[in-house]
Amino acid sequence: MFQKSKVYGLLSFTFLLLVAVTYLFYLDFQNSNRGLTFAMLDVGQGDALFIESPTGTQLLVDSGPPRKILSQLARVMSPFDRHIDAILITNPDADHVGGFEDVLKVYQIDRVFEPGTFNDSKTYQNFESEIKNKNIPNILAKKGMRLDIGGGVVIDILFPDRDVSLWSSNDGSIIAKLSYGKTSVMLTGDSTSLTEKIVLGGNSASVLESTILKIGHHGSRTSTSYDFAKAVTPTYALISNGKDNKYGHPHKDVLNTLAQFGVKVLRTDLLGTIIFSCDKMGACETNK
Repeated sequence: MFQKSKVYGLLSFTFLLLVAVTYLFYLDFQNSNRGLTFAMLDVGQGDALFIESPTGTQLLVDSGPPRKILSQLARVMSPFDRHIDAILITNPDADHVGGFEDVLKVYQIDRVFEPGTFNDSKTYQNFESEIKNKNIPNILAKKGMRLDIGGGVVIDILFPDRDVSLWSSNDGSIIAKLSYGKTSVMLTGDSTSLTEKIVLGGNSASVLESTILKIGHHGSRTSTSYDFAKAVTPTYALISNGKDNKYGHPHKDVLNTLAQFGVKVLRTDLLGTIIFSCDKMGACETNK
């Protein structure tokens, strides 16, 4: 009788395991057959964006502070996937690069893009050493560079348009535009109104207009000028900030600017991770 119970138990376990594996493969299949996935990950007071093209190419823009990113990546990536095609660092501050050490321990990374600014923190220096040790190509992002990540998804670098090695990390932050059919996302890192002014002066209105605006510097009043918001004319504004953060982000000035243009604001401190799934015709669904 005891032997039969063991057999039945083993069979039941095997069946449940088969069901679980089948379900995971189903989820993996579903993910590989959708359009663009764009997610602002809830990493507290920091920035981390996940992008996946219809062909499955994956890009991580920033990684937030340490010990936050892996649990969030598990929400948007298959448990079988241990590969990220590229990481893009908008600036080298700890709230943007702190999680990359954790990422490099788990995922294979093919290439890294950086703006050319520097930070003498141990966090950033350790990250740079790890990239070098793993022989990961480290590419300087410059205006005019286009990253084609497959399935009609491209990312155009709008800034830096010059050497920013002596600039502050925020002023030298990468600004880029992601485009997929009728959907577009303006990526701003921690760029300031100074950086925005340079981008405004060097690009046409059609280049700047975007469906989604990733608000610069977590909603600080040093970013998202009236003129920049007017040029981008977004439907959605995404703010990555920590709950009850000591900086008071997002600042009321920024929220008032966005309100003038009727923009729908989505914040990680209030909503957690925000995921957009978009088709080429511009129809987007969000989990919020």
